[in-house]
Amino acid sequence: MLRQGRVSNAQQRAHDTLLPRYGIAYSDAPLDLHIAFGRAATKVLEIGFGMGETTATIAAAHPGIDYLGIEVHTPGVGSLLKQIDAAGLSNVRVIQHDAVEVLRHMIAPASLDGIHIFFPDPWPKKRHHKRRLIQPPLAALLAGKLKPGGYVHAATDWHEYAAQILAVFGATAGLINTADTGEGYAPRPDYRPRTKFETRGLKLGHGVWDIVFRRA
Repeated sequence: MLRQGRVSNAQQRAHDTLLPRYGIAYSDAPLDLHIAFGRAATKVLEIGFGMGETTATIAAAHPGIDYLGIEVHTPGVGSLLKQIDAAGLSNVRVIQHDAVEVLRHMIAPASLDGIHIFFPDPWPKKRHHKRRLIQPPLAALLAGKLKPGGYVHAATDWHEYAAQILAVFGATAGLINTADTGEGYAPRPDYRPRTKFETRGLKLGHGVWDIVFRRA
């Protein structure tokens, strides 16, 4: 289901005018990623990019890598499109659709070099945990889309959710934890910038946990 919030005029204009340029329409047929980006390069998928600040920052810092972002929220899609255009980024494409359906039908097996899932909705109430994105079926699906050596990187500021993600990835066939710490959490990779929200939370003593696994 598409989550709709308040869309600013600028976001709506960007959505209407730029989605045809940088967007990829959902299809139930496999997507050729090299054709979609017009080149052969490292391909990273981001699930749920929010308002797109992190996506745009990472893409600008790594022009040799192609980033495919999936988001259902129209304000977020419009926001990222606006940033893509303003920065002249040629290495970002956007799909506005349910991520699980995109993974199942558009992403070929062993076609991704990386997957980013940054700060997914934690659904903190216990009765809502079943709504959390990262569950065993999705983890198995993600593992199958990664190339050997490819990585999946999740980050969250909810420790209980971090523990669940760590357990789910750890029980997924073909995924190997990259962390060498006793708890199993990875240090924040340099490519993931800290958001303003994250920095504010860290100053208040709140934690952030990065979980990074690789495909065997």
